[in-house]
Amino acid sequence: MSELGVSPLTVRRAVKQLVAAGLIDARPGNGTFVADLRAPVAAGDFGWQSLALGAADVNDEALRALLAAPSPGAVNLGGGYLPDELQALPQLSAAMARVARRPGVWGRMPSQGVGPLRMWFAQQIGGGIGAHDVIVSPGSQAAISVVLRALVAPGASLLVESPTYVGAIIVARALRLPLVPVTTDAGGVVPEALGAAFERTGARVFYSQPTFANPSGATLAEARRAEVLDVVAKAGAFLVEDDWGRDFAIDAVPLPPLATADANGHVVYLRSLTKSAAPGLRIGAIVAKGAALARLLSARTIADFFIAGPIQEAALELVTSPAWPRHLKSLRGGLRARRDALVGALRAELGPGSLPLVPGGGLHLWTRLPDRVVDVDIAARAHAAGVIVSAGRQWFPAEPTGSFLRLSFATAPPDAMAGAVATLARLVRA
Repeated sequence: MSELGVSPLTVRRAVKQLVAAGLIDARPGNGTFVADLRAPVAAGDFGWQSLALGAADVNDEALRALLAAPSPGAVNLGGGYLPDELQALPQLSAAMARVARRPGVWGRMPSQGVGPLRMWFAQQIGGGIGAHDVIVSPGSQAAISVVLRALVAPGASLLVESPTYVGAIIVARALRLPLVPVTTDAGGVVPEALGAAFERTGARVFYSQPTFANPSGATLAEARRAEVLDVVAKAGAFLVEDDWGRDFAIDAVPLPPLATADANGHVVYLRSLTKSAAPGLRIGAIVAKGAALARLLSARTIADFFIAGPIQEAALELVTSPAWPRHLKSLRGGLRARRDALVGALRAELGPGSLPLVPGGGLHLWTRLPDRVVDVDIAARAHAAGVIVSAGRQWFPAEPTGSFLRLSFATAPPDAMAGAVATLARLVRA
C-alpha cells in the first residue's frame, strides 16, 4: 500500500485476481504465497472428442458476438440489451432486498411459476388471458427454445419472417429444423406469402415478431392482422408471437397482441422482462391454451424444474411498484433521443435510402447498404475502427436479400451517434 499509494481495497482485489489466475496460493491461517509454477502441467490429448462428438449442430458465433462486451472506448451500435443508465437497476436492487428474506422464498416453487406473477402477465396481455394460461420462463430465449422443442416435430419445417431474430434461427438449427423464410415488408409479414409457405411445406408453426420486429423494426399492419390469423387457422398451425419489444414503444401505444384476438389457441405468446428491466432478470412468460399449454409446461419442467423464488418475487415486486411505470416512461424518453440522433446521422451521412423504415419503437434500425458493399466486411472494418455493428446476413434464415447492418440505437449515447455513423460512411465510400 505504501509503495504503490493504493488503498487496502485495491490490494485485496489484486490478490483475489492473482489467486484466480493461479499465480498466488492463499492458505487461510498460514499466509499468502507465490504459487509454485516450476512443475510443468502435462497437456491433455482431447483429439478423441472430435470423433466422439461429430460435426457441431450449430454455429452460435453470431449470438456470442451480440453478447460480447465491447472493447473499451468503442461505440456500441451492435448490442441487444439496454446500457446500465437505461436499466431499472436501483428499482430492481431495492425489490430484491425486500424479497430475499421472505419466508419460503428460497423453497421449491410451482413449475408453472408463482401465481401473482402469472396473473400480472395475464393482465398485461388482456383479451381474456388468465393466470392459468401463463407459464413463467427464464427469459425469452429460453422460451423460444422450449416452444420450438415442444411444438415442432423433429425434422419438420419452421416458417419464419425474413429477416428474423438470430436467436430463433440458432435454436431452430440446433434442433435441425429446416427454416422456411416468409416475405416481409414495412407492414410485417405478407399474408399471401405466409399462406403459400404453409401450403407448400405443410408446416405447423410460424415464428413471428408482429411488434417492432428485430432486426427490421416492422410492425404487422392493422389491416393484415385478421388475415394472418385466418391463414394460420386454416393451416391448422401455431403462430408463435414473440412480443419482445412492447415495453419499447416510443411514438404511440402498440396494437394489442395477436393473442388477444385468438379464441382457439392458435397463438402461443412470448413476453419478457429481461430487456426492459436488466439482463440479469431472466424472467419471461409463455402463454398458450389447450393441449399446447400442457405440452409446453412439461417441456419447461424437464428443462430445470422451476425458476428460483427470489427472482420471481423480485420481478413481481418490481413491476407492481409505482417505480415501474416511471422507469418505462423515462426509458422511452431516452430511447427516443437516441433513435432520433441515429436516424438523423444516417440520413445525413448515407442518404434517406439507407433507412427505409423508422420504427415507432424497439431498439434497432435496419440500415440498407449499397449492393456492392459486403456487410460482413463493413462490420469487421468498423469494429477495427472502434464502432461495433451487426452484419445483416446473420439475421436471414436463408440467403440475404441485400446488404444490411443492424444498428442498435439503445446502446450508445446520442452524442456518440454522429461520429460513429461518419466512420461507417467513410468505410462504405471506401
